[in-house]
Amino acid sequence: MTTRITTRRGVLITLAIALPAALAVLALTLGGGPEPSSAQPPPAQPVAVAPQPRSESRDAVEALPRSEPVSLDIPKIGARSSLVPLGLNPDNTVQVPPVTTPLQAGWYTYAPTPGEVGPAVVLGHVDGNHQKGIFFRLKELAAGDRVSIARKDGTTAVFEVTKVHQVPKKDFEAEGVYDDTAGPELRLITCGGVFDRSAHNYVDNIVVYARLVQA
Repeated sequence: MTTRITTRRGVLITLAIALPAALAVLALTLGGGPEPSSAQPPPAQPVAVAPQPRSESRDAVEALPRSEPVSLDIPKIGARSSLVPLGLNPDNTVQVPPVTTPLQAGWYTYAPTPGEVGPAVVLGHVDGNHQKGIFFRLKELAAGDRVSIARKDGTTAVFEVTKVHQVPKKDFEAEGVYDDTAGPELRLITCGGVFDRSAHNYVDNIVVYARLVQA
């Protein structure tokens, strides 16, 4: 697949890599490993998606120019973190934050920055190093919840969750997580579901979809 990417200078270029496949591989690494207990973690509860509320925030918000994100705040689940840049590994898989610091979130630099047109991507571990990760409670988000991302230019992009999906990793590419969008959107991604001890990873991904409502 050929994916159009916006560079740091705002120039559209064509990045000829299998981006969905690369990001699918990245998603395989967002669970840090088994919990300290020897018992297998129970299956994740189904992710309930509440009806989208009707409010003034549903009105279109003008997109922002490119500016690197610096921090993330999700009050509903108590998730706050600086954001480190994440690029591509030599094998075209996407980098993830170090599993030794599971409370660190990161943003994918080849996607739009939060507030630009298109789907910005923020990644975090569900757990790691025998600790809960920054996105341990990500599956608890529901439509209408807010996500704030502070940007280097001093602005804050506020997003409203529209849906939350729990996706088997084998179906991740078909989910369309990284498809182009007409307006500024955000994707928050971590691991979920049952922990497969033979593969040393979780079998699903939790994907939160959100749209810009305030800037």
